[in-house]
Amino acid sequence: MRDFSEDTSALALNTATLGHNLDGYGAGWPLERVIDTCASHGFGGIVFWRREIGTNAIEIGNRVRAAGMHVTGLCRTPYLVGSGRPDAWFDETRGSIDMAAALGTTVLTVVTGGTEPETKGTIETKKVLAERLARVSDYAAAGGVRLALEPLNPMYGGNRTCLMTVRDALNVCEMVGHDALGIAVDVYHVWWDSNLKESCKAAGSRIIGYHLCDWLENTSDMLLDRGMMGDGVADLKAIRDAVESAGYAGACEVEIFSSDRWWKARPDRVLRTIADRFKTVC
Repeated sequence: MRDFSEDTSALALNTATLGHNLDGYGAGWPLERVIDTCASHGFGGIVFWRREIGTNAIEIGNRVRAAGMHVTGLCRTPYLVGSGRPDAWFDETRGSIDMAAALGTTVLTVVTGGTEPETKGTIETKKVLAERLARVSDYAAAGGVRLALEPLNPMYGGNRTCLMTVRDALNVCEMVGHDALGIAVDVYHVWWDSNLKESCKAAGSRIIGYHLCDWLENTSDMLLDRGMMGDGVADLKAIRDAVESAGYAGACEVEIFSSDRWWKARPDRVLRTIADRFKTVC
């Protein structure tokens, strides 16, 4: 595995870690301050959410590069399946791809959405998902963007996702058969999977994203109680070994939703803690 003990160039911040993905949380820093402070703490990359970008994608991407970092990803497409899928999913997805390209990132995260109405299990939903991904894959490739399917913890099955393991995500990639499709591996969602290493090996170069946090032993909220790396029970070294043994050598994106702890802390303290934990426990 890569040695991060003295090197944070692979470290990336997902801005939701500072609480910027929900109104009323976080310090409310403008993106320019977030970018500059990340750079000052040695981060090599940053990942934004679409709601933060608006029509300023080119300017924000340039600001990140001027600070010596990279835009390593964008969150996320709309849901593509399930009852939460917007009617305008196709146009909105293409708009998400355009935004990622304008930012200068090659990775756009896909959280699929839940099971299709009037279906049981996930098999039929995965078929629909594959059909819809096929409709946008050429467009993504033309913009130099890859779509990173993110399997979610099974507790989100039904309403947020139809993919609950790396193997699930790989199966859909293989159904579509397009190079624009990849997989994002998030510690929060896969830490429990005893077949993770084998699935990552099978996925190989399809793995285009790796997300860091921790699973708290007594987590109190399905969405908003993720742990800082080292505070939970996930085997972070083993998970990274599974990902890197499969060939992944990209950014390590810290994504922590923590409304009662880290979103209440000063952002500079959060960023300093992330850098320290990245070098010592990840």
